[in-house]
Amino acid sequence: MQIDARGLGCPKPVLLAEEALAGIDEGVVTILVDNEGSVKNLTRFASKNGFYSEDSKEDGYWKVRLVKGYPCDLPAGQAITGKTQEAVQESTHRTEEMQAKDVLLIVGSDTMGKDEALGKILMKGFLETIKVTREIPHTIFFLNAAVKLTTTNEEIIPILQDLEKIGVEIFSCGTCLKHYDLEKSLKVGFRGTTNHIVEGIKDFRKTVWIG
Repeated sequence: MQIDARGLGCPKPVLLAEEALAGIDEGVVTILVDNEGSVKNLTRFASKNGFYSEDSKEDGYWKVRLVKGYPCDLPAGQAITGKTQEAVQESTHRTEEMQAKDVLLIVGSDTMGKDEALGKILMKGFLETIKVTREIPHTIFFLNAAVKLTTTNEEIIPILQDLEKIGVEIFSCGTCLKHYDLEKSLKVGFRGTTNHIVEGIKDFRKTVWIG
């Protein structure tokens, strides 16, 4: 399968690759991109998800091949070279650091920046990038207007549900839910308190605040 993602900005090439790979049990997906940033994002995505990847530069663009399955199991005519099965297996191992209390992400608004329309686009892109690159925090805590992302924002809720499925703990400020009359509208995660923030500053290796 080949996907032409030339001209598409981040994280679209990775999203297309993720969708294509999710639809097959094993095989090769080739993505065409026109910048090195997309190449790095795709190879990072492959590494995080246990896929083999290789890239080559053509006339003004790159071909990134992502392989799902081991070389000995690939369909006929789709063998890969340059890497042993043991190396592919090694790339599938997830580190225990993903389960450690490494990063607490606090989201304080449903937009990023002052421009509301642009801010909503940026917030969606930020959360999508976290998902596809698997650069996931241990916990995300939503407060103030950010609780709208876990309750009423139909574009963001599926992204957060996917993050929750891969291990991210999600909490929404209970006081904030009550303030916006959204206590019965929570679609993902759990009701939280400011203790998650206070304790998180002490327990997590890094606390990041956006919004």
